[in-house]
Amino acid sequence: MRGTANGERIIRGPQMKKNNSLAIVSLLTGALVWGLIWFPYRALDAAGVGGALSSFLTYFLALLPGLALLRGRMTRIARSGWLLTGIALAAGWCNLAYVLGTIHGEVMQVMLLFYLAPLWTVVFARVLLGERPGATGYLVIALSLGGAAIMLSRTGLPLPMPRSGAEWLGLTAGMAFALSNVLSRRAMRVDVVVRSLSVWAGVSLVALPVMLLTEDPARSLRALDAYAWLLVVLLAMVIFSVNLVVQYGLANTGSNQAIVIFLSELVFAAVGSYFLAYEAMTARQWLGGAMVVAAMLYSGRLQQAGEKSAYA
Repeated sequence: MRGTANGERIIRGPQMKKNNSLAIVSLLTGALVWGLIWFPYRALDAAGVGGALSSFLTYFLALLPGLALLRGRMTRIARSGWLLTGIALAAGWCNLAYVLGTIHGEVMQVMLLFYLAPLWTVVFARVLLGERPGATGYLVIALSLGGAAIMLSRTGLPLPMPRSGAEWLGLTAGMAFALSNVLSRRAMRVDVVVRSLSVWAGVSLVALPVMLLTEDPARSLRALDAYAWLLVVLLAMVIFSVNLVVQYGLANTGSNQAIVIFLSELVFAAVGSYFLAYEAMTARQWLGGAMVVAAMLYSGRLQQAGEKSAYA
């Protein structure tokens, strides 16, 4: 589940060291899931279940057991209503756009455009939190823009721009991911369970109108066979479970370490897209992707500084 990357890292000292190995495995599990989750969604799309409908079904089913966790938290929800609404809508579009982009476009191109998120994080943090980027922030901006320009440059086009709907979806998914994380930093006093539920609800709410406008959900639901329903239920269970697993990992690792581990998602996606979808990266994607990865690594310093100020 994307949209709650700024987990509450509240365990410190010897206990963090003791739990570090399990935390690393937890984060690697999350990276593996998000590096390969496009494949079952593509399988559902091939079976006649569009990306918006499959996203709505899987996240709505994941939301149902999560509602049981709301007991005793309604006061906190009421106090942070506008923040949670913003997180829900931003994370909702982030997850939906990511699924739609990887269904209809090249997995690695969409994912690398998504990973421009540190660039948008610097922008949103400046506008919404008043944080000045500093030298590291400007380096993140330069690396991100340079990587994007290399990946998006096309012969005959004056500016490096996305050329397909899938690329635009990947780009805007990264923007939404950055916005949801900045808003999550504002909502640090709201517990992770509530923020997670807002993401599941957000995906369901955002996917619903998109599904009604672009797909024929009634026909798709009638065409769902037992295998497709089983895949939907399994995906919902994975989405629900991986959030708990990743939140545990985030609570027991430092910011920089978590970011490095999460970058393994690109490795899983590259290997998966090569063997499962027969998609190979070009030299331009390798070069631009390397710059994007470098920007992601430097962004760890910015995130760590943001967390210090949030807990001050």
